[in-house]
Amino acid sequence: MRFDFKLLIAFIFCFQIGFSQENHNTSILKVILSKYYANEKVIVKNRLQFLSFYCNKAPNNEEVLEAISKNDLLKKNASEIKKQINDKSEENWLAEYNTIFATENAHLKSKVNNCLSLEEFQKVSTKNNVNYQRLMIVGKPMYFAQKYCLIKVAFYRNIEHNSSRFLLFENINGVWTIVETINEWET
Repeated sequence: MRFDFKLLIAFIFCFQIGFSQENHNTSILKVILSKYYANEKVIVKNRLQFLSFYCNKAPNNEEVLEAISKNDLLKKNASEIKKQINDKSEENWLAEYNTIFATENAHLKSKVNNCLSLEEFQKVSTKNNVNYQRLMIVGKPMYFAQKYCLIKVAFYRNIEHNSSRFLLFENINGVWTIVETINEWET
């Protein structure tokens, strides 16, 4: 009987950690969408969407190492962050996306519209034959030191003028807040 009880407690703990991380992901995604869609126009009939949201979570790569080298907090937690590089699992933002817009945030939803795959974005760009449409790609969150998260946000266009940056989040009194932008570049 004791083993069953311990197994149940372990299961509940693991389930709670997974559920908690999804809630963190939702909060962080909402902050990112609010920040980058703040100046976008509301999508109405026959108006092009200039900024689209990529559905999949981009995997983290060696570019994270460069960001680590430029920040003291990241240097102190480098081993924990490096463990999250090269995670090849396929993940998407649909659960978090749907949670954000399920009951509220109607104004933000009218700007974000739907998330797209790369193929759908290229099809829309080709159809409209305009070069100023962008695809916002949000990477997999890397949590460390109990209250921090590092996440890459990139903007892709069919032509040049791509850009990228890492956003360092801190959980301050239960609210995820961007505290620093690291390793920002633009072509």
